[in-house]
Amino acid sequence: MPADPVGGAGEAVDLLAVGPDRSAGSDRSAGSIGVAGSAGSVSVGSVGSVGSVGSVGDTRRSGAARLVLFLLAVAVLAGSVAVAVRIGTADVGWTGLGRVLGARLGLDVDPLPPLMDSLVWDLRLPRVLMAALVGASLAVCGTVLQAVTRNALADPYLLGVSSGASTGAVTVVVLGVGASALGVTGGALVGALLSFALLLLLLRRSGLDSVRIVLTGVVVGQLFTALTSLVLMASADADTTRAVTHWLLGSMAPARWNTVVVCAIVTPLGLAVAWLCSTALDGLSFGTDTAASLGIGVRHTRALLLVVTAVLTAVAVATVGAIGFVGLIVPHGVRFLVGPLHRVLLPCAALAGAVFLVWTDALARVAFAPREVPVGVITALLGVPLFLLVLRRRGEL
Repeated sequence: MPADPVGGAGEAVDLLAVGPDRSAGSDRSAGSIGVAGSAGSVSVGSVGSVGSVGSVGDTRRSGAARLVLFLLAVAVLAGSVAVAVRIGTADVGWTGLGRVLGARLGLDVDPLPPLMDSLVWDLRLPRVLMAALVGASLAVCGTVLQAVTRNALADPYLLGVSSGASTGAVTVVVLGVGASALGVTGGALVGALLSFALLLLLLRRSGLDSVRIVLTGVVVGQLFTALTSLVLMASADADTTRAVTHWLLGSMAPARWNTVVVCAIVTPLGLAVAWLCSTALDGLSFGTDTAASLGIGVRHTRALLLVVTAVLTAVAVATVGAIGFVGLIVPHGVRFLVGPLHRVLLPCAALAGAVFLVWTDALARVAFAPREVPVGVITALLGVPLFLLVLRRRGEL
């Protein structure tokens, strides 16, 4: 194990907690913080001395500002959910929404007509909540993968995990291996784990180089996309092929309360596990050697985090299909606002991802009403130019 260049693991952890100098260092990988020299060393000069960072009062003010931003994000999410439930081809006023919720909560209110009540409660509310949960899941997955791989372009879609999950879910649906939502989720999980295992197998000699990860992820994604097409063409009829193809583009339309409950259980658990590993993620952002010098079990931590991202991706794909670019663009925007420390970044990214996908799904519903655009198409239209912007800022375009 290399010697700790900043005087011991305790001091190194303190250095991580101080926060990075965004202008320092030449490594612009997501979450990497002023890395200078070899992968196993952190130069104090590249980050700045602790005394130059600011006083305790500055730190407290920064913490207060982050708390205010977090609470504001919670309020924005709650307001977005309420407004998005009202948006659609049939107008639902605030009074009508209140009557639906009041009736379901057993309050003494006049219920809406059954058709309108079912529209709000059985269709729109599960759909909006599912969009929030899936957006949070994908944003957390992107944040974790960008830290673990030290690659600013990493997300489940670009690394082929979404394609693998799609293959597993489609195989279950078309071949009828499991008819329940749990069966589809299980198939998606197997596909996600297989795609990620193949990615790591192909990278075992070349290492986690930024360009190689993206290129290999694209290859793995194309392989599983071809397998999905092969399963559809070989085993499915025309109606099933059309339905599955529309689903693979990403749509919140299939969301129902049973799938919302599954996501409502898995997403907070995945976020909690990732947040408990936030210090390890900060260390991994410096590189595996530095993380090991801080006492982090790199192999086990990385395996745990990769499994968490695979599970979150699998559940999201199994319920709403493959939705790209959420895990890529949201973490970058949030990192710009709150900094790279993952104990702050992860919950803020989850909230931002939820708000982003709620409004994206609302746009997909009304942009070409009464026809509905798959939400994955909207996220791709928004994500591609932002993806190119990230490449340009990194000097790779």
